[in-house]
Amino acid sequence: MKNTVILFLTLSLILTSTPVFAADTDGFIILMDIVIARPVGLASLAIGSAIFVVTLPFAALSNSTKKTADTLVVDPFRFTFTRPPGDFSESYMVYQHEDVREPQQEGKEYH
Repeated sequence: MKNTVILFLTLSLILTSTPVFAADTDGFIILMDIVIARPVGLASLAIGSAIFVVTLPFAALSNSTKKTADTLVVDPFRFTFTRPPGDFSESYMVYQHEDVREPQQEGKEYH
């Protein structure tokens, strides 16, 4: 009976454990990144840039030019050109979208 319980527990641990993989990127993922994701990123950069030019007057009126440029131009640029091959973790995005401004002083307004 004792051997059966030990065997059952051992098999349960072996069959339910998950393998641990190293952080190395698979060659297939790198190949698909270069063949598929980079051209899609380049196309989204071109389309986003065209849309940004069209929406620029509206973004300027609402004081959201930086956020609009980040979303439509900078993000696709960084995805396409500054990301390591095979890295889809967004760790290459080291900036924040929020517009950080200094505290306003009395009588002064930012436009």
